[in-house]
Amino acid sequence: MWHLLEPLHALHYYAPESFAEAAALGYGTEERWPSYFAWRAAPLGAVGAARVASAFYSFSPAMVGRHVPAAWEVAAPAEVLAARLRAVDRTYRGLFDVTGVREAAGLARRAAEAAGTAGRPLAAAHAELPWADEPHLVLWQAATLLREHRGDGHVAALLAAGLDPVEALVSFAAVGAAPEAVFASRGWTAEEWAAGRERLAGRGLVDAGGAATPAGRELRAGIERRTDELAAAPWAALGDGATARLADLLGGPWLAAIGSGLLPADNTLGIGKV
Repeated sequence: MWHLLEPLHALHYYAPESFAEAAALGYGTEERWPSYFAWRAAPLGAVGAARVASAFYSFSPAMVGRHVPAAWEVAAPAEVLAARLRAVDRTYRGLFDVTGVREAAGLARRAAEAAGTAGRPLAAAHAELPWADEPHLVLWQAATLLREHRGDGHVAALLAAGLDPVEALVSFAAVGAAPEAVFASRGWTAEEWAAGRERLAGRGLVDAGGAATPAGRELRAGIERRTDELAAAPWAALGDGATARLADLLGGPWLAAIGSGLLPADNTLGIGKV
């Protein structure tokens, strides 16, 4: 379900409509990060860099600090939240027939509303937002809440495995989730990356060339397995039949998202690789 829903959520960070809405608010659009941090952190409110870095986990605190709290000097979180729904509305309408997703939206919302939020700051922030009226926006909101619920659980799994933020990325690159250059987008310096690799080597998790050892692969497999376990409750609540039905209904929108060409083939989430 993550592989089906994540592309529907992630379109928002790459779509021209999102950059247009960001520019209208006053954010720079030469790169995606000024609007990314605003879009994704807005449900938390006008928080500072420490809380955003904590919740997002894998980004360098220095990178977060370049965009937060400056993002709230450009636009208040409420303005950002309204603009992101406008962006998603325009994006979805341009990609597929939004009149045909009512059933999918209802099922996805049921799953999202069953997602527990204890110890999950990003999921909790999204759970407090009002639901949109239009089914296609409900679908996007549900996909977003579910992916943040899964992401919060993933952070818990990383912490339990003893991986700090940069080590989490180094170890993920080491198992082939994406080329190391892709992870440079998270803002860590070459020195920080090398230090993280050295710490992992000291634990026997990567070899001298930075590739995962058998122990490193076993650790990452365990993290992914635990992440899936921690993300399972909404789907257990929805039930096998309704979950399978939702998976079928998502086929068209998913193909539209993938076929849009907006999403990068190599990404830091390891979509299609793990």
